[in-house]
Amino acid sequence: MSSFDICVRGRGAVGLAAALALSRQGLSVAMPAAPDHPGGQQPREDVRAYALNARSVALLDTLKVWGALPPDARTPVLDMHVEGDAPGAALDFSAWQQGVEALAWIVDAAALEAALRDAARFAPHISQVPGREPVQASLTVLAEGKASATRQGLGVQMPLHGYGQRAVAARLVADRPHAGLARQWFRSPDVLALLPFDRPQPGHGYGLVWSVPDQRADELMALSAPDFEMQLNDATGGAAGALSLSGERADWPLMIGQADPVCGPGWVLLGDAAHVVHPLAGQGLNLGLADVASLAETLAARESWRPLGDERLLRRHARARALPTLAMGRVTDGMLHLFASQQPLLRELRNRGLTLVNHLGPLKRVLTARALDA
Repeated sequence: MSSFDICVRGRGAVGLAAALALSRQGLSVAMPAAPDHPGGQQPREDVRAYALNARSVALLDTLKVWGALPPDARTPVLDMHVEGDAPGAALDFSAWQQGVEALAWIVDAAALEAALRDAARFAPHISQVPGREPVQASLTVLAEGKASATRQGLGVQMPLHGYGQRAVAARLVADRPHAGLARQWFRSPDVLALLPFDRPQPGHGYGLVWSVPDQRADELMALSAPDFEMQLNDATGGAAGALSLSGERADWPLMIGQADPVCGPGWVLLGDAAHVVHPLAGQGLNLGLADVASLAETLAARESWRPLGDERLLRRHARARALPTLAMGRVTDGMLHLFASQQPLLRELRNRGLTLVNHLGPLKRVLTARALDA
């Protein structure tokens, strides 16, 4: 049996980033191979697009991954327009007003994970090992996602509370340039986001994330492409121009959950294996990459005599991440329930709130700064 400093289980963006970040400290890292797809099936087209904040971009840049992405796989968000469900209820954000290069970067999920895999393949301290081979390591990092089998094997509880909603995602092409403008509609009971994206057509592409009740998701997924486009263009009111599909649609259930505990003797949970939030703020991967940065900082600062898997050491990381993770979960959950409510008073309050915040420049700058470094 091979022995390593770290064993990282999970080959998504968070697991790969963790392996790279820890290997840069000279630690030996094992990455067990991912299991084959059931029945030998080929994976479906990945239509996901991540919205990365400045902190996540800085980490990927440090790992030499950001610069390895194809130019059309990352698109800056220069402005953002958010609409409520009443006339004139809107909120606008601007990178120029914030004094930053971009409010966020929209990144092709498949391209990012491919760049991370390539970096891990050539990293000198990372070893690829067969998936079924036992691995002896001082610390096991679990980044297998919300259905982590290893976490379940440890007896760690992570109750997942469904919203009765699913996210419908797709790649789109518009007949008008996106100009780096992201758009989002909060309308009871759905949330629709158009993320500017230079794939599949530079300057005219969008990533769609449409969060809707389960029954509505069934209807949207069953529609023919022309009928889906008709419903989408009706929902956006032509604000982004005429939108057409450029590939498959995908959907997945939306939920919230928090593992407890997130670490123990010789193991730690990262990313969706530790916490899941609603995607309306686009912070899921940002939370996971912030976990990676925190763990790497904690291990780098450990006492020379303290082993990597020491539970007291890992609790330092857990404490550092507890408040930001809890806060983001409560913010997204609160926003969803606020905008999903059909009570007339709440509807008026939320729409007035959008308009009020839009006229309070200092508050907008604070909110944007928090999102950039969440």
